[in-house]
Amino acid sequence: MGDFLKITDTVYALDSTKGNYVYVVLGKEIILIDTGRSKNGEGILSDLKSMNVDPIDIKHIFITHHDMDHTGSLAYLEQATGAKIWASEEDISVICGKKNPDGLKKLVKYIIKVNPPKNINPYPKDHKIGNIEVIPTPGHTRGHVCLLYKDVMFIGDLFRTSDGKITPMYSLMNWNNKLQKESISKINKYHFNWICPAHGEPIKNKGQINEL
Repeated sequence: MGDFLKITDTVYALDSTKGNYVYVVLGKEIILIDTGRSKNGEGILSDLKSMNVDPIDIKHIFITHHDMDHTGSLAYLEQATGAKIWASEEDISVICGKKNPDGLKKLVKYIIKVNPPKNINPYPKDHKIGNIEVIPTPGHTRGHVCLLYKDVMFIGDLFRTSDGKITPMYSLMNWNNKLQKESISKINKYHFNWICPAHGEPIKNKGQINEL
């Protein structure tokens, strides 16, 4: 088989996005979590092909937040897969280019151009889509979310991992550091065995979040 990291029987991290992971969930419907940078699209499809997953097999793309290293290949993958795209209502306006990101990220928008998707849906008010529970975790961005699938928590940029440890994201890149800390405490109340960050490696949940 191809280049991917197995986390559980149905959850994999795609090697083409290592360091800024995109995840695939092989459940009743195949789901992508985030889309990486603007040139990750072909690599993502190649990884999926090695798993015998055709582009049209992808039914949903879930976005944790609007940052360009998470939405860079969104338009490309939307066209290639026809998947239904979901993001928080607070971040959709930024993803679609109707509103500038906050803080220093506003400058990045003028340096790196990212095409917006044609169609994007706000997460439902009950915060559930199939077997995915959407958990609002503002702080890094206004509409940042974490996604819980069975015993796996996809944390986006809530924090990062390194050498089996977790550390906060850089404060200058956060919209609101106070809310970021509150969101970290919030997810610690959920039960999950795996922590899957965008930045760093997936690790087992052994109570490390209490240390933040």
